[in-house]
Amino acid sequence: MITRTRLAAGACALLAALAAGMAFPAGASAGEPTGEDAPKVDLVLDVSGSMRTRDIDGGTRMAAAKQAFNEVLDATPEEVQLGIRTLGADYPGDDRKTGCKDTAQLYPVGPLDRTEAKTAVATLAPTGWTPIGPALLKAADDLDGGDGSKRIVLISDGEDTCAPLDPCEVAREIAAKGIGLTIDTLGLVPNTKMRQQLSCIAEATGGTYTSVEHTDELTDKVNQLVDRAADPVVTPVATEGADACAKAPTLKSGLYTDREEFGQQRWYRVDVEPGQELRASVSVGADRAVNPSYGVLLRAVTAHGREIVRGEAAGDGRTDVLSTGLRYPKSESDEDDATAEAVCLQVTNSFSVAAGVKTTPGLPLELTVDVVDGPGDSDDVAAFGLGRGWWLLGLLVLGGFVAGLLWGWLSRWRLAIWRTN
Repeated sequence: MITRTRLAAGACALLAALAAGMAFPAGASAGEPTGEDAPKVDLVLDVSGSMRTRDIDGGTRMAAAKQAFNEVLDATPEEVQLGIRTLGADYPGDDRKTGCKDTAQLYPVGPLDRTEAKTAVATLAPTGWTPIGPALLKAADDLDGGDGSKRIVLISDGEDTCAPLDPCEVAREIAAKGIGLTIDTLGLVPNTKMRQQLSCIAEATGGTYTSVEHTDELTDKVNQLVDRAADPVVTPVATEGADACAKAPTLKSGLYTDREEFGQQRWYRVDVEPGQELRASVSVGADRAVNPSYGVLLRAVTAHGREIVRGEAAGDGRTDVLSTGLRYPKSESDEDDATAEAVCLQVTNSFSVAAGVKTTPGLPLELTVDVVDGPGDSDDVAAFGLGRGWWLLGLLVLGGFVAGLLWGWLSRWRLAIWRTN
């Protein structure tokens, strides 16, 4: 029994390893984590005048932020390069134009000197305006360069005071650059308007929004986000689809990001060798308010325009993302010099927005492409609809036959006893 159990466990492990090998072919492909660049985090802290308010655990919001920062700096993993940027920390005046430029790098993004960073945080005093949009643009520059994960953690107690530079639009522009930067937002004692703005900023880049009302909550959440930056992640590769199959960029297995205008088509090409299988999926994010009734279509077509297979999804109501996918196995060829087939992937969306909602930049699009060895006749578990499950079907049929005989015999025996009595 033990031997059979060990053999079964070994077989399961082998199957899992083989499945992992098929799903992620050896060799670095587009979108795979390389681990060469250190993860980077820029903590962006609101130091505007409202941070003097005493409503967090009996102290000021600024005191809570400082305490949280000191604990976070102590717990930051060694491999993370961390920086601190402020907004509203230096200009106490009433000139709006000057106040909306008030953002500075308090501690540069790089290897962390905990003592130096804590000393810099200790000097902060609530001062001026709340230029969230300008601060995010500068923070994106702070993190520029390298292929490692990049994360901005914005901590604010109020909405931006420097419109018309809308922080939500700034976040969309940052996401449209395709640099793999995520913005997480934390709202201190939030109101409805601030919650909506910080949520929009986070959603535009795939980040998270959290409402915070206690010091320990702030510390725990910032620590969690900094630790998350150290986890290995797959960084999508920015690409630009074409408006026609003939102009489309050729993609290999990997994860890609693009932007697609409302109702627009985007085309990409993938080379599929005989005996390989193309697996593709696409997700289109609704990073702004969209009208009900929408859809996403993913088609695989030949270079001559003949449709091979399609995947589609539709919805009605509020959504954050809509996804669909497809699979195309290309059969083996008897010819030794058989060439790869150029398969064109077409992505179309039917999202729309109400009047007044900006349509640029386009909706964020994430495309996954995986070209793997196709299943053979002998090892295809779906062969003939059941593959190697035939033995199980036979066992079930045999079991049903035996059960039927036993039931029939028992029924006749009970009938005979009833007649006798």
